[in-house]
Amino acid sequence: MLAHAPYMEWAKSRPRAAIDLAGSNLLACALADLPGAREAVDLSGESPEGYPPLVDEIARAHGVAPDRIATAGGCSGANFLTLAALLQADDEVLVESPFYDPLPAAARLVGGRIAHFARRFEDGYDVDPDIVAAALTRRTRLLVLTHPHNPSGALVSEDRLREIVRMAERHGFGILVDEVYLDAVADGRPRPAATLSETCISTSGLGKVYGLASLRCGWAIASAEIARRLRRARDLVDVWSPIPSDRLATLAFRNLEALATRARSIVSENGALVAAFLAGTPELECVPSRATVAFPRIRGSSDAGPFVERLFRETGTAAVPGRFFGAPAHFRIAFGGDPAQVARGLEAIRRTLPSG
Repeated sequence: MLAHAPYMEWAKSRPRAAIDLAGSNLLACALADLPGAREAVDLSGESPEGYPPLVDEIARAHGVAPDRIATAGGCSGANFLTLAALLQADDEVLVESPFYDPLPAAARLVGGRIAHFARRFEDGYDVDPDIVAAALTRRTRLLVLTHPHNPSGALVSEDRLREIVRMAERHGFGILVDEVYLDAVADGRPRPAATLSETCISTSGLGKVYGLASLRCGWAIASAEIARRLRRARDLVDVWSPIPSDRLATLAFRNLEALATRARSIVSENGALVAAFLAGTPELECVPSRATVAFPRIRGSSDAGPFVERLFRETGTAAVPGRFFGAPAHFRIAFGGDPAQVARGLEAIRRTLPSG
């Protein structure tokens, strides 16, 4: 089966932008943002079941036992290991739509059959348990969510998530919840879904919120048995992480509050810019975001692709066409970067809109 994720292919091959609102990692940390980083680097060490100090730090940060943690190469790696460990050929995978393209692509790669359920703009991109229930079949093995939602940044309401968890427990399917943006939620942040039920697997990493994407530190929180299965799946992929990265990721967790303070400052400033921009731009409709991505649509337009192309051609500002998420009327903007650049990008969007 051809391994192909059109969004990631586009993201890696697109021209460099003068103003980048397409890349969704938080503004990258400098060495000065992680005191002791140079001293922490060492080429020696082992991580046969995950680097033990890092596993302990991840477990402590999330209030779970270390045997419930499986580490991976970024959140994407944790997602892939989860799909590889849990799916067999022709198992049905029920994926939200709009969707983050690498998730269904990875499920197809390991033999899954993809079905979709709608997260609707009219519902604020919340998940409707009735829509999920109507899409289930006897072959459904796994439900896939992003929380906050990628591309909209919307959260699933707690009561609806718990209802879906009860549904999974009744029908015997698992729930993979990609939570890589979860720590960007400033107020009322939900706990990882994996702490609600052993049917849930929560995946995350240090890139999207903490500015440490280059470390490729990812993990899954799951039941002890599923975490063990993920570790065995990793044996077939990359065995274990690079030790220098694991050592630096461990240091990052030991300085997580300082990194979180830095992230909150960036996200708060940029979030206010985006909220004010959307409130003052009637040409756009957008569900409020709780993360560092938003997914507006242009009123009266069924395809934002030509606008995104014009935006880049005329202003050098990059956004992501909504077709990559199964929603061509929309485009995704990311606002985890430098606030001055974000402000310039938003102004470029305003000027380029049909009435701008």
